[in-house]
Formats: sequence, C-alpha cells, structure tokens
Amino acid sequence: MKVITISGFGGPEVFSEHDMPEPKAGRGEVIIDVKASSVNPIDIKIRSGMVPPATPPFPAILHSDVSGIVSEVGQGVSHLQIGDEVWGCAGGFNGLPSGALAERLLTDAQLITKKPKNLSFIEAAALPLVSLTAWFALADRARVQAGDNVLVHAGGGGVGHVGIQIARHLGANVQTTVSNAQKAQYALELGAAETILYRGLSVDDYVKKYTGGNGYDIVFDTVGGDNLDASFQAARYGGTIVNIAARSTHDLSPMHARGLTLHVVFLVGQVANPINRHSIKPRLEKLRELAEAGELRPLIDQQQFEIEDVADAHAYLESGKAIGKVILMR
Repeated sequence: MKVITISGFGGPEVFSEHDMPEPKAGRGEVIIDVKASSVNPIDIKIRSGMVPPATPPFPAILHSDVSGIVSEVGQGVSHLQIGDEVWGCAGGFNGLPSGALAERLLTDAQLITKKPKNLSFIEAAALPLVSLTAWFALADRARVQAGDNVLVHAGGGGVGHVGIQIARHLGANVQTTVSNAQKAQYALELGAAETILYRGLSVDDYVKKYTGGNGYDIVFDTVGGDNLDASFQAARYGGTIVNIAARSTHDLSPMHARGLTLHVVFLVGQVANPINRHSIKPRLEKLRELAEAGELRPLIDQQQFEIEDVADAHAYLESGKAIGKVILMR
C-alpha cells in the first residue's frame, strides 16, 4: 500500500511517499480504508521535532484523525464489523502501529467507533482530536455546569470552535476571543453569546465589559504561551483554567492570588498509552450523539487537500490563514 512518511524532523518538505506491506489486524485491532484525515497542530509539532516523545519510530506515518471504512476486524472486537463507516483519533503517535497518511490504517479498536450518520467522511475526519480534547477539558476536567460563564480562547480555531459547541451543550453561557470579524461571525453561528475581538483590547477591558469585572467561572485556553497569563487574569476568584498547550514557563502568583485551579489536557496521553485508551470509545460515542442531534458540527476551511499533498496542507495551516480545520481527503 502507499504511505507517506517522515524519516527525520523538519519542515513540510520532509514528507515522502513510499510503498509498505499491507497490515494485518491482530487481537483487539481493526484496519480502516482511509477516506480522509485532517491537520492538527500536534501533527506539525511532531513533524518539526517539538515533541520527540510523541513521535513514532522513523520512518513515521503521521496524523491521528481518520475517517474511513472498516476492511478487517481482529479477534475480540465486537462493536465494529467489516463495512462500517467509522471515525477516530487513532494513529500517528508513538505507541500506535500506524497513522492516517496511508491507504489503510491499522489501529486499536478502542480508538474507533461508527461515525455520525449525518456527517460525510470529510466532516467526520475534522472532529475526533479536537472534539475529544474539548470534551476532556470542559466536561471531564472543568465539569462545566448549566449557567457557568465560560470563556473559550481562539473560537475560530480547531479546538476552540468545538469548545464553543460543547460548552453550550453543557448549558454554559459561552464567550470567545477571536482575531477578526469573520471568525466572530462563525463563532456566533456555533453558539457563542458574545465574541471578543481581542486585538487592541486588554483583558481588564473585556472582563469589565462582559462580566462586570467579576471574571469568568471557567477559561478554556486553547492557545497557551502568554495567553495562559491572560487566562489567569480573566478568571474569577476561585475559577478554573483548562489549558491544552502548556509547554511554557509562567509566574503562578496571579493564580495563587485568585485561588485558581489549573488543568492541562494532552490528548496524546489518552490515545497513545494503552492504559488510558479505554476512555476514548465512550466519549467518541457521546460526541457521535451530539453530532447526530445537530449540536456538534465542524468548521472546515475552504482550502482542502489530497492526502498526497500533505506538505502543502501543513504549510497552509502554519501560515495562519486557515479558519477551522484543514482537511486531507482521498
């Protein structure tokens, strides 16, 4: 079968196409004929060498998001059959046998469920990593409740636009920071009550304007870096911060002064570690329910790519021009 691999770290040019023997499903595994994948920031970080522990052995087949059709089912798998249309966050990390940049993907069946019936393969491939990340952050860690005031940073981004929808499903009043008017319009359509065009606006300014100076019950920081400091500033006393990009150093004095709780969510640890994989399937099934009920839908960038053009897709996402998810299709 055809696969696209990297044999070392670097820019998008490190991808190359090769032939590889067909996989064989072992106990607890399935093989998927890949129909689509999507580009996530973690894929770029792995390719560029920013997270070596998460990188599969070279030559490495990257990309975790996948949608496709089950072509082989190993012993002990009862929830899937040959011919099922599926989705999942199922490869591309150290500890998993393959990635989605291939004609066929071999993976642990715990990472795959039937895809939402109302979503195409392209739409389904946009959601697994970002929706699982947002669910772990908002439902499992922050435990968002009806009536909570939730701030989602970067509501036009991959995780952010799903975070808006999940927080809304959980009953929260959702506000979000965005960089431009186009992203603000998308965020409102996805359920945000208010959008905050943060450029030229201080944290104190929007906290005063939108919360009366009290701060937010929960801040979902999908950006990290200096934005984590802004998240400390935006939260109310006793509030909760959930961050998905905490590879940075910070002064925790503001957090101490406000009595904040900080959670960090890194989905790779849930997917790649066999001890934690059991947590994925039930959440994917819950997310499927939300999608089929019309409460979860992907924001997909207008620029789409063939899987063979993955280098161009990485370059495009790194350019900062994308709105929503960048899709790779077969």
